[in-house]
Amino acid sequence: GEWKKQSIVDRRPLAIMVPNNPPAMPQYGLSRASIIYEAPVEGRITRLMCVVEDYDDMKYIGPIRSSRDYYIYEAMALDAIYCNWGLAVPYVAPTINREDIHNVSQAVTGIDSPSTEAFDRISRPGYSLEFTGYMFISGYKKAIERHKYDTNYRDTFEQAFIFADDGNKAEYSDYPDATLLKPGGDASNSGGYNHANPYFKYNPEDGLYYRYQLGKPHTDDMNGEQLAVSNVIFKVCHGEILDDHGYLGFEVHAIGGEAYIFTNGKVIKGNWNHVGDFGANHFYDDEGDEVVLNQGKTWICLIWDKYKDCVSYE
Repeated sequence: GEWKKQSIVDRRPLAIMVPNNPPAMPQYGLSRASIIYEAPVEGRITRLMCVVEDYDDMKYIGPIRSSRDYYIYEAMALDAIYCNWGLAVPYVAPTINREDIHNVSQAVTGIDSPSTEAFDRISRPGYSLEFTGYMFISGYKKAIERHKYDTNYRDTFEQAFIFADDGNKAEYSDYPDATLLKPGGDASNSGGYNHANPYFKYNPEDGLYYRYQLGKPHTDDMNGEQLAVSNVIFKVCHGEILDDHGYLGFEVHAIGGEAYIFTNGKVIKGNWNHVGDFGANHFYDDEGDEVVLNQGKTWICLIWDKYKDCVSYE
């Protein structure tokens, strides 16, 4: 919702997979994401998909990890170019290799058109090899040029989100206060969020929700800043365990589901829909009106419907 250069506004963002388990910390470049999606993966940890529009002055982002198909569908809703290193082959390969899914993927089994020029490893003494892979922006640009991907939004793009106008705030003064948000609540459960125990704390002075996990502020190694956003959304989705390995599936594009939208220290309990593969996510209040978000960054947590009662806010 904020003013940007025309070249950045017209250009499709990148959507990159970043691990969020303790052995991967710290992460680099997350504070530059306009939108961050968080969802459980196998092992009941969460993984992040960072949607970055303004990346020209960045050297790299990462570490970078493997794909799950529900993240791809969320990237499609933003017409983003999807970036990953690895995949859950049986569930992801048929989707990611579609001609209309523009991806920048490391060369691994299951990827038909790899982009090796975009990736490299960074020395991290004491870290497992899987947490040393990064995507370099110069290589990303070479890859999208070689693949001849459209760099500007395609004709199929449907605008996501409605933002408050400059100088105005979406106040929602008649709605309940919600200044401490916990996607996994306080209970020990298998919904995915209890591993890092993330939460968001609202600061009324600047109107931002500050992110915490693993018992401390969640910071970006690029600049030492704590991650903070203007809007937090809990999107409740039907989920399933797909196999003995524990791979998960979430229905993220559907007629609708429950949603909790947090902005300006308030909570609007409503619904979402994401119709069609490339349809946008829309979030509505309980009267069916689309929620107006406040300008700035947004964090979206996918909530497994089986564990929706674990969500807490106060």
